[in-house]
Amino acid sequence: VQLQASGGGLVQAGGSLGLSCAASGRTFSILTMGWFRQAPGKEREFVAVISWNSGNTYYADSVRGRFTISRDNAKNTVYLQMNSLKPEDTAVYYCTADPPSPEFTTTPGYYFGMAYWGKGTQVTVSS
Repeated sequence: VQLQASGGGLVQAGGSLGLSCAASGRTFSILTMGWFRQAPGKEREFVAVISWNSGNTYYADSVRGRFTISRDNAKNTVYLQMNSLKPEDTAVYYCTADPPSPEFTTTPGYYFGMAYWGKGTQVTVSS
């Protein structure tokens, strides 16, 4: 599985930005998909995850209520809609994918072991 994120850019605080991640491969529809981010000088941070059928989603506390993860299995694409952006949201955002697991977990640490990682896209929020 290859992942290609796009949609990053520069936006003012309070603004919105939408990221997309196109995946190759026939197995996209069964993959758990996620987003991570990494700010300069900081560790990589879990952002959000969505199950294969969109039935389950989970967000980091820092983005819950502002960000929305979604997917379109027909287009092999996962999205991250980011609203009410803050300067602290500035980071490189990475798309991730993992084979389905028996249960959907809401433990962010679990997702650091996701099997597939794409190249990131830069999001910069100015104050």
